[in-house]
Amino acid sequence: MTAILIFFCVHWFASLFFHTFYLHRYASHQMYTTSKFWERVFYFCTWFFQGSSYLVPRAYGVMHRMHHEFSDTEHDPHSPHFFKDVWSMMVHTRKIYNGFLTDTSNVDPKFLQEPLPKWDAMDKFGDNNFTRLLWMAAYIGFYVAFVPAGMWYLYFLLPIHFLMGPVQGAVVNWCGHKYGYSNFDNGDKSKNTSPWGIILLGELFQNNHHKFKDSPNFAKKWYEFDPSYQVMKLMNFVGVIKLKPAYISPAQLQGAKGTKAA
Repeated sequence: MTAILIFFCVHWFASLFFHTFYLHRYASHQMYTTSKFWERVFYFCTWFFQGSSYLVPRAYGVMHRMHHEFSDTEHDPHSPHFFKDVWSMMVHTRKIYNGFLTDTSNVDPKFLQEPLPKWDAMDKFGDNNFTRLLWMAAYIGFYVAFVPAGMWYLYFLLPIHFLMGPVQGAVVNWCGHKYGYSNFDNGDKSKNTSPWGIILLGELFQNNHHKFKDSPNFAKKWYEFDPSYQVMKLMNFVGVIKLKPAYISPAQLQGAKGTKAA
């Protein structure tokens, strides 16, 4: 059982880190710059750790930019306030994502502005059903090898492995726009959800992020902590990336609401 739990946690947090670090903070917002070499390394790691649920950075970036522009309106690709449950929201989001991916959607050119990372060879290999099935077979094989006798219920974790990226995105978009508190009035329903904001590597500080969408640090109050930003600071220190400033002025913080409950 220990091997299964370790494997699940490693897959969850490694996938989540590259989701927030590369897909969200780089592909969508360019919160840091880096060399072409490291961009490709991070691109590969995103595919490797997301596995069967790999999300193409270019399509993710376009969709997320649209989310910020239309946050919690009927044009938002994934606002929870227009769906009866998280599953219907995920289906709707997937349809829009596929439209961006296949260039069959009419997209406002402002959402396509560079830089959007693109690596056609990696996407052709990573974003096809055969590769996804190989990943799924690998996950199943690991469980067959390490699930102890009589603990068959651990196999119920496999669907999360299969859909890791979309599951994490659904948690963030559903919970981050429904539950928690607001520091800022952003004109939408974005919330900060602590302590889950820490466990989700900073992604559930949605209210802060929607106020300062280009700031690499999603935590804004003294009791908030963004683990991904701390890793990014270390990477900046050693020269792997160059972070954009995360500073916000005292006047901006004075406009914060405090901790108004949802």
